[in-house]
Amino acid sequence: MKRKVCMLLCYLPFLDSRIFECEAKSLVKHGYDVTILAPRKNGFLFYIDGKPFSNQFRDEIFHYHGIKVIAYDSEKRSSDYLVDPLFQLGLKEEADFYHAHELNSFSYGKEIKRVLKEQQNKEVKLIYDSRQITPDPMSSKINAETKQNWMKMLQENIKEVDYIITVSNSIKAWYLAINPLLPVEVIYNAPPLTPTIKEKSTSDDSFVIAHEGNISKETFEKIKAITSDYNGKKGIQFKIIGGSRYGNEMLLTPNHLQSRIKLTGWVDYQTLSLAMSDVDIGFIDLDPSSSLNNAFSMPHKLFSFLNNGIPVVANKCSDLEKFIKTHHCGVVIDKLTPSSLDYIEAIKYVEQHPDEWETMRKNARKVMEATYSWEHMENRLLSVYQSLDANSLPYLLS
Repeated sequence: MKRKVCMLLCYLPFLDSRIFECEAKSLVKHGYDVTILAPRKNGFLFYIDGKPFSNQFRDEIFHYHGIKVIAYDSEKRSSDYLVDPLFQLGLKEEADFYHAHELNSFSYGKEIKRVLKEQQNKEVKLIYDSRQITPDPMSSKINAETKQNWMKMLQENIKEVDYIITVSNSIKAWYLAINPLLPVEVIYNAPPLTPTIKEKSTSDDSFVIAHEGNISKETFEKIKAITSDYNGKKGIQFKIIGGSRYGNEMLLTPNHLQSRIKLTGWVDYQTLSLAMSDVDIGFIDLDPSSSLNNAFSMPHKLFSFLNNGIPVVANKCSDLEKFIKTHHCGVVIDKLTPSSLDYIEAIKYVEQHPDEWETMRKNARKVMEATYSWEHMENRLLSVYQSLDANSLPYLLS
C-alpha cells in the first residue's frame, strides 16, 4: 500500500518549484501518494507571482501530474485551528507524513499530528520544510512582539517535529543551536539537471547578464544604473526573467535603455533553461545587512544559473560567498551592499579575463552534475522519508 504524504500550505502557491516541481513529483515518482492542500484567494488558486488562475485549476479537488490538489479558501482561515479549513482538510487526509512549508502550516501540522494520535492512536510523521528562518531576528519589518510570538510558536512546533529540511548550512546550524538533537537536512533549491547547455563565446559583441525571480525596486534601480553607466570594451544587455509580483508596481524601463534591458516576465519552470540559453553572467543582489535570511541564503537563482553553465556575480553573503569561492564559479564583491559601480567593476573583471570566465563557466556546470542538481537533492529527500518510516518504499541511490 502506498504511503501517503500531505503537504500543507498557508500562503505559498501550489506550483512553487520546490514544492511541486521537485519534492512532490519526486515523491510520486518513487511510489508515494501525494496531496497538496493549497490556499485560494478570492476563489482562485494563484501562479508563482501571485497572479490568479482565472481559467485553470477551478475545481476544488483535481489531479495534476499525478499529484492530488485540494484547494481551500484562505479567507476562511481562523485563529481557532479546530474550525480552520487547512486543519480540517489535513485531518481528513489521515496521511502518514505531513510536510509543512511555512511556520503557520507547521503549527497546523503539529495540531493534526497531536489530534490523530489522541483520537485515532495513529502515529504520523511531521516534516518542516524551512526555506528561511522565521522569524528573521535581523528583520526591521517585523516588530519585537511579533518576533517573540513567532519564536514561541516555532519552539512549540519543534517539540513535535520529526525532521527539519532547510536550504543552507547556516540555517541548519541556526536550528541546531536551538536544539542540537534536531534531525536537520540541507536540501538546496536546485533544479533538475538541464540535459544540454548552449556553448557560449566571449567573442560576442556584448555580455548578456540575467536576473531571475522576484525583483525589488532597489535592485531594478541598480540594474538600470549598471546598464546605463557600463563603459567596458563590450556592451552589456540585461535580461530580467521574472519581475515584480502581481499587484505590485510594474517595472518601467526608460526609453534610452529599452533596447538593452529585456523583461521576459515570468516563464514556466520547464522553459527556464531555454530563457537562459543566451546568458553569460548571472546577477545576484541580496541585502544581508538587515536580513539573516539574505546573509544565509542559497537562492534558487544561483543553482539555475550554474545549471546552465552561467558564472555569477554576487555580493558578500556568508553561504553564497563560501560556495562561489570554493567552486570558483563566479565573482564575489567584497561588500554587503555593493553599488552599481561595484557591480560594473566586477563585470569588467569578467570581461577582461575571458579564460577565467570560461573556467568558471565549466566549473558551474560541473558542480551541478557532480553534487548539486535536483537528482542529488532528490536522494536526500527520499533518505529523510525513509529514515522516518521503515515501511516506506526503497529507492535506488545514484
